[in-house]
Amino acid sequence: MVDENKDRRGGPADGAGARIGENIKAMASVDETGGAVANQGVDPSLAPDTGRRLNSAEKVRFAIGFVLVSLLWAAPFTMGSGVLLPQIFNSLHGVSAEAALGTMNSIGCVFALVANVVFGALSDMSRFRVGKRTPWIVLGGIIGALGFLLVIESHTLPMIIFGWCIVQVGINCLIAPAVAVLSDRIPESTRGTYSALYGASQVIGQQLGTIIGSSFMGNIHTGLVVAMIIFLFSGILTVLIWPREKSAANTVVERTWADVGRSFIPPTKNCRDFYLALLGRFTFVVGCFMIQGYQLYILQKYCHMSDAQAASTLKVMALISVVTTILASVVSGPLSDFLHRRKVIVATSCLILAVGILFPFLMPTATGMYFYAALAGIGNGCYMSVDQALNVDVLPNAKEAGKDLGILNLANTIGQVIAPGCTTLVIGVFGGYRMIFPVAIVCLLVGTVFIMMIRKVK
Repeated sequence: MVDENKDRRGGPADGAGARIGENIKAMASVDETGGAVANQGVDPSLAPDTGRRLNSAEKVRFAIGFVLVSLLWAAPFTMGSGVLLPQIFNSLHGVSAEAALGTMNSIGCVFALVANVVFGALSDMSRFRVGKRTPWIVLGGIIGALGFLLVIESHTLPMIIFGWCIVQVGINCLIAPAVAVLSDRIPESTRGTYSALYGASQVIGQQLGTIIGSSFMGNIHTGLVVAMIIFLFSGILTVLIWPREKSAANTVVERTWADVGRSFIPPTKNCRDFYLALLGRFTFVVGCFMIQGYQLYILQKYCHMSDAQAASTLKVMALISVVTTILASVVSGPLSDFLHRRKVIVATSCLILAVGILFPFLMPTATGMYFYAALAGIGNGCYMSVDQALNVDVLPNAKEAGKDLGILNLANTIGQVIAPGCTTLVIGVFGGYRMIFPVAIVCLLVGTVFIMMIRKVK
């Protein structure tokens, strides 16, 4: 709803949705068969905005900044959507907690999608003296903090959902221009490294959010205040750490609102593998977030734990996921490049996650959830490291690379909208949580089939 890769509990338009497509368009051109090839005639070691190589201090500052911006939006977002707000919904009288969470995530994702496109376009077209991205990154942190404040002061479901929608707007106002810095200021030869830093930090931030949020389950108000403060400083700290952006006051703006509108038009030629990749990503997201977005309720209502036991179990699961995700990310990306294989690793990540989901289905205990957390971390780590590269490889048209990658990333947002509804529907039909596990597994297996049907990529 906040985000590639996007805690995807109704996370941002993933991970920056259509804006990531624009960034990768600047990072690579695509040949007629859909394979990515490096830009021609440009030294890949030079920063696009300055035309020179980054010095050691600048490299470190950019690295720290990408880690921070990801951690500081993902952690408070997960504190709210994954732990504290689900606990609030448990206490609302006359309201189904599952339906309330699903409604919040679904509506929030719509706000995330629109905000991502709008703020991405605004940052493209801005001409501020302090740079075209910097003001929006700072503003995003402020808007998100105001959304948290509204949630804190709300006592009814509609107002809580409205406040969370403002949080989603703030997140996308922050990350759409922040991710664009990859193409604006980072040399092509090192973009993969900085992109990996951002993606891995997002996953770590999600798990830290779960750990921190679980510590405040007995004092939800204080927990939300902590999340608000973290988010308030997310954009400010990032732009202070990054090397100062050059003035955009004299920049010639090439992108128009008509271009933004055209970014929603899907391709129609040479696009078989493109749509298979899109369906593979969509089914992966649905299968993943049918479980991930409801972990607290699964522990409380399926594993029959007390609030204290659920909080403790969530912390352990988060720690396990951090370790396995980092290990999987470090190994799978270089392995994919070494073997020149994409779809096999992406498909395998779907299978690993499906096996992980099988454990709590067979073992509705803390142990079963720990096995799930370990394998989900591995699956997500492999998927996040390789899936975006797979998407670049299946693009049908070099001239529309940014637009088409943006459409592929919409699968994240749409999947996050659909997943809560699927979970709520299955619970309603079968009268409990048990059947959401096989349904999620089926989604992941279908996604594996779609990925393996791709022809252009090994």
